[in-house]
Amino acid sequence: MTMLRELTEAPGVPGFEAPVRRVIRKYLGGLAEIEQDGLGSLICRKAGTSDRPRIMLAGHMDEIGFMVTLITKEGFLKFQTLGGWWSQVMLAQRVVVKTRRGEVVGIVGSKPPHILTEDERKKVAEHKDMFIDIGAASEAEARERFGVRPGDPVIPVSPFEPMANPRLLLAKAWDCRIGCALFIDTIKALADIGHPNTVYGVGTVQEEVGLRGATTSVDLVDPDVGLALEVGIAGDMPGVKETEAQTKLGQGPVVLLYDSSMVAHPKLRDFVLSVAEDQKIPTQFDAMARGGTDAGRIHIHKGGVPSLVIGVPCRYIHSHSGIIHLDDYENTLKLLVAVIRRLDHAAAAGLRMD
Repeated sequence: MTMLRELTEAPGVPGFEAPVRRVIRKYLGGLAEIEQDGLGSLICRKAGTSDRPRIMLAGHMDEIGFMVTLITKEGFLKFQTLGGWWSQVMLAQRVVVKTRRGEVVGIVGSKPPHILTEDERKKVAEHKDMFIDIGAASEAEARERFGVRPGDPVIPVSPFEPMANPRLLLAKAWDCRIGCALFIDTIKALADIGHPNTVYGVGTVQEEVGLRGATTSVDLVDPDVGLALEVGIAGDMPGVKETEAQTKLGQGPVVLLYDSSMVAHPKLRDFVLSVAEDQKIPTQFDAMARGGTDAGRIHIHKGGVPSLVIGVPCRYIHSHSGIIHLDDYENTLKLLVAVIRRLDHAAAAGLRMD
C-alpha cells in the first residue's frame, strides 16, 4: 500500500517523469540491474537462468496533466493538455504547478452557474477557453514572485485513499502507475524463485502523448515477448453499456483483444489464458476502438514481437481520480508471475505464427 501511494502521488506528466523514476529505483535497487535510455525510460533487468527469451513488462510512468503555455497580463495561466482529457472533468479541479522555485497551487477556473446564459449552460466547455487561477494579481507577480514560466508542468491534485471498502483504492494516475507497480512486484516475487528467461521491467515515458518511451526502450531491451501492463476501462457504473466497456471491478485481470495500435497476438493470448485457467485466475476481455498502449510499439520491433496487453480494471480513467480493486491487482500479479515461470525457449518458440 505504501508503494502504491508513493507511485500514484508522485507527479509525472509526459516529459517530467523524474519523481516516478525515483520511486521505482527505491523499490528495485538491489533487485534488478537498472539503466535509463535517452528519453528517460527506466529499464530494470532481472536475470533468470537464461538470457533468452527476454520478456518486456512495460508500464508507463507518465500521467495525463497539463503544461503552462502562456501567462496573461492579469496573471492567469493558459495551458496545453498532455494526454487525452474530456473537458467536462476539468473545470473547478485543483492542480499544482511545478516551478523552478517549488509548487504553486491553482484551480481550473470556471464561471458560477448564476451568471451563465442558457446557451452557455448547454455548451461543452473547451480546454482552449479555460485557464488556471494561481492567485496572482499580474503576469509579473506570477513570473517573478511565484516563479511560473511557460513550459512548467501542471499536475492534478488527488491524494491516494482507501475507500469505505478498503479493497477499493481511489487515486490519480492509476493509468499507468498500476503497470509500474506490477512490474516492481513481479520482479520482487521472482527474486527467490527460478525463471527460465530474463525479465525487463520498463517504466516508459511519454506514453500518453504518442507511445514515445516504448519506441526507444524496446531497442535496448530487444524482447522476444512483450506485455504492456495497463488499466482496463471498467464499465460497471451507471450509463455505460456492456458494448462500450465490458470489465468490472473485482472480476479479474483484463486481456485487451484490440485497440487502435495493435491486435492481440492470438498465440500469446491463448498461452496467457491457459495459464490463468490452470491457476484458477478469473479473466475478463475488452476491446477499444480508440486509444493505444506501449504494446503498439513493442510488437513492431524489428521482425515483430508477440505482444499482449494485460490490465487492471479502473473506473474513471483519464480524469483526476480513478478507482481500482485490490483483488484485481493481486490476481494480475499472480498471473504475470505464473506466465513468466512458464515462458522458456520452447514456449516462446511456440508463439511463432503459423
